[in-house]
Amino acid sequence: MNTAEPIWSRDEPQSPCVNICVIHPHEGLCVGCLRSLEEIASWASLSPEARQQIMAQLPERKPLLKKRRGGKRGRPQS
Repeated sequence: MNTAEPIWSRDEPQSPCVNICVIHPHEGLCVGCLRSLEEIASWASLSPEARQQIMAQLPERKPLLKKRRGGKRGRPQS
């Protein structure tokens, strides 16, 4: 068993990206990671605290992307 310490490690939160990069047309959030385009674009330059703050908000965003059935948004655009 290797007991050596890792050569490199990160303390800041990793990106929540799951490689499903589709922006919801009405909510403006990625359907994969639930971040906004602005959050995705600035992720690399954000502080660990700012990243953690965004990560904490992601579970609250999931209900915004529930699939609608019917209604005006459910109709095909002509």
